[in-house]
Amino acid sequence: MQNSKIYPWIVVGLLWMVALLNYLDRQMLSTLQSSMQIDITELAVAENFGRLMGIFLLIYGLVSPFAGAIADRINRKWLIVGSLFTWSTVTYGMGIAQTFEQVYWLRAFMGVSEALYIPAGLAMIADYHSDKTRSLAVGIHMTGLYAGQALGGFGATIAATYSWHTVFHWFGIIGILYAVLLVFFLHEKKGHGNAIALPETDQGIKVKKEPVWKGFAVLFATASFWVMLFYFMAPSLPGWATKNWLPTLFTANLGVPMAQAGPIATISIAVASFIGVMIGGPMSDRWVQKNIRGRVYTSVIGLGLTIPSLILLGFGHSYISLIGAAMLFGIGFGMFDANNMPILCQIISPKYRATAYGIMNMAGVFGGYAITRILGSSMDAGHLGADFSKLAVIVLAAIVVLLVFLKPKKEYTYQ
Repeated sequence: MQNSKIYPWIVVGLLWMVALLNYLDRQMLSTLQSSMQIDITELAVAENFGRLMGIFLLIYGLVSPFAGAIADRINRKWLIVGSLFTWSTVTYGMGIAQTFEQVYWLRAFMGVSEALYIPAGLAMIADYHSDKTRSLAVGIHMTGLYAGQALGGFGATIAATYSWHTVFHWFGIIGILYAVLLVFFLHEKKGHGNAIALPETDQGIKVKKEPVWKGFAVLFATASFWVMLFYFMAPSLPGWATKNWLPTLFTANLGVPMAQAGPIATISIAVASFIGVMIGGPMSDRWVQKNIRGRVYTSVIGLGLTIPSLILLGFGHSYISLIGAAMLFGIGFGMFDANNMPILCQIISPKYRATAYGIMNMAGVFGGYAITRILGSSMDAGHLGADFSKLAVIVLAAIVVLLVFLKPKKEYTYQ
């Protein structure tokens, strides 16, 4: 099966579900605040809730570069399976937690386990797909994240019928069972640079091991990587802002309960992001065949759409303006998301891609940690919307930097 023409797409399908669970398990907490604060009173303070969301981002960011380096050196199948099993177990444990401190530390441990997945998953997909399908494949995988974000919006709805404990328990169990399924169906790409032989069915090519620090040294000596690092980090601020605070913004600006605002906010973004991926993926794959900067231009077009959407999100007070803004943001961010790893493939060798994405993830998540804490204080002060709109300036700066300084080359492949 691994050698069949359809297996690269099977990999995308298998990892799509992992991506969904990755975002679902982290995202649903953002809509469960009102339910959980009945039992855990500290969560009634927005700043404390910001701390809870922020610790995940802080730990996730710290671990990401090392997670990428590990993924470049070992069999990624087992890294993905272990990561999914661990964070799903933590999700189950969240339903047992009774104090703020317990939830806080479980959230921190979830940051460790979830950080191991994204660099490994995206690098595996990039290896299985050529430049003719890479953006579409990566983009389809990213829709799993959007689907998880959207389903996370139903956390409050399910909790209103049952309890927040039930929400965490069942999604934790689903993730544990799916990790077992992956053991039998997910296989490492033959030729993965530093793959170790972990069982016989997943043999990798044995090569001389490079020291871990060499990958970091190569990346930080590459000027284009620094450009890509900033370009990835800047839009992560509004990206994480919408993930963690958009349901709250909808509640505040529309005056509706979280059980209603959560699904509206997350589904709007998720559906639009799927549309963005289906536009940006094929567009990029075709454009790059004619122009080496095709992926860059596609990504910039998408990111440009988020600028007016952030302004509308900040100042809109009607269903039409807020849902319209969320849809515009989702389409633009989907086009951006579908092309980050493919653009990276134009400047970085395959054996350092996971490490590179891990570093980028760290930068983006640290930005997300900062903006999550800042917006928590903004919510308490009553100007969450105004601060949302200011993020448009940062996105514009990222677009200018990429267009002026990035010099993409022909995509690297295994030799």
